[in-house]
Amino acid sequence: MRKLMLATSVLGLSIASSSFAATQIEWWHAMGGANGEKLNEIVKEFNDSQTQYTVDPVFKGTYTETMTSAIAAFRAHKQPAIVQVFEVGTATMMAAKGAVYPVYKLMQDTKADFDPNAYLSSVTSYYSDVDGNMLSMPFNSSTPVLYYNKEMFKKAGLTSAPKTWEEVESYSKKLLASGAQCGFTTGWQSWVQLENLSARHDVAFASNDDGFAGLDTNLLFNSPLQVKHISKMREWQQNGIFSYGGRRSDSAPKFYSQQCAMYTGSSSAFGGMTRNAKFDFGVSSLPYWASEVKQPNNTIIGGASLWVLQGKDKAEYQAAAAFLHFLSTPEIQAQWHQFTGYLPITHAAYELTKKEGFYQSHPGTEAAVLQMTASEPTVNSRGLRLGNFVQIRDVINGALESVWSGKESPQAALDTAVKRGDVLLRKFEKAHN
Repeated sequence: MRKLMLATSVLGLSIASSSFAATQIEWWHAMGGANGEKLNEIVKEFNDSQTQYTVDPVFKGTYTETMTSAIAAFRAHKQPAIVQVFEVGTATMMAAKGAVYPVYKLMQDTKADFDPNAYLSSVTSYYSDVDGNMLSMPFNSSTPVLYYNKEMFKKAGLTSAPKTWEEVESYSKKLLASGAQCGFTTGWQSWVQLENLSARHDVAFASNDDGFAGLDTNLLFNSPLQVKHISKMREWQQNGIFSYGGRRSDSAPKFYSQQCAMYTGSSSAFGGMTRNAKFDFGVSSLPYWASEVKQPNNTIIGGASLWVLQGKDKAEYQAAAAFLHFLSTPEIQAQWHQFTGYLPITHAAYELTKKEGFYQSHPGTEAAVLQMTASEPTVNSRGLRLGNFVQIRDVINGALESVWSGKESPQAALDTAVKRGDVLLRKFEKAHN
């Protein structure tokens, strides 16, 4: 009898505890290292702030591995509620019919506190449909900037950062004359030197509003502006002004070691610069050609956003909406921005960071935000919506390397890359029509 009463008591406690158990959801992400630790800290802060929901962060490897894992899991009905997807995977996520629960719709359906106008339009435009509705939630957004070695500049008699590519050339000549081995190097050459070059000068990278208006898109980055810029970079490669160091951020050590006096790369590299550069450095906006535009456009973003997947119940979506709202609060966004160097995605987070004096105590960290908010995005500067974009970038990287090595002319290399890229676009279009 006592055993029966004990069993009944335990069963009652189990039922009671399950009725009050927090709704649990998974968030699959690709943040490793210090940024991954900070992510876990933010998730813990959310979990500790209330008792209704629990978010379980799961590291799934690289961006490509994370997206691929999520797609496979969806097909197996084992998908997470939220997945982090890099910006070049946007078209793939949009084309995944029935897999995505658009963020703007989620927030409407759950009646969550959500104001689209609170976000930086130059950030959200990349992840919005043609009507301006946010399909995913920006999380870790970055943009290209120019880092420069103040000590090497001083030695060359230079007192400020170059604003234009014409000045990059003239400054580099002075730097070389003062003993520098190279003027500048670049990270993420496709993103910085073609994708953002096009946006900065309001020139199309692809047809159909850079892919936003449909899948029947063709690449256009072999136009006169892009050919002119790559031709100039080949010339600079030959005379020591530019030094190529790799497809991604492989060239950063050339800047750390003071071989090159300037580096064009991601704003999110600021933390790495602080840790690795044993000299005083500055941060400025990405240069533009003064001969081409009087006022440059905003640059476009890199990084990733958070996508909500279909197939979950109402309570799980309430949890997802509550978490996305939490991530967007000024305090959390400012904290993430200041720690990582990624952009603050809301106006309030930017204002809070200014109010706290962060930009004054960390000179240069505001450059990316100012660059992104200086103008309203145009159809050529809101971002790129291209299928098979990861593979297209590989094609572009190969083409640029053939230019740097002298194997092909800039025009021929870009023409070939456009043709090969268009084949990849047609494959994507056929698969998703």
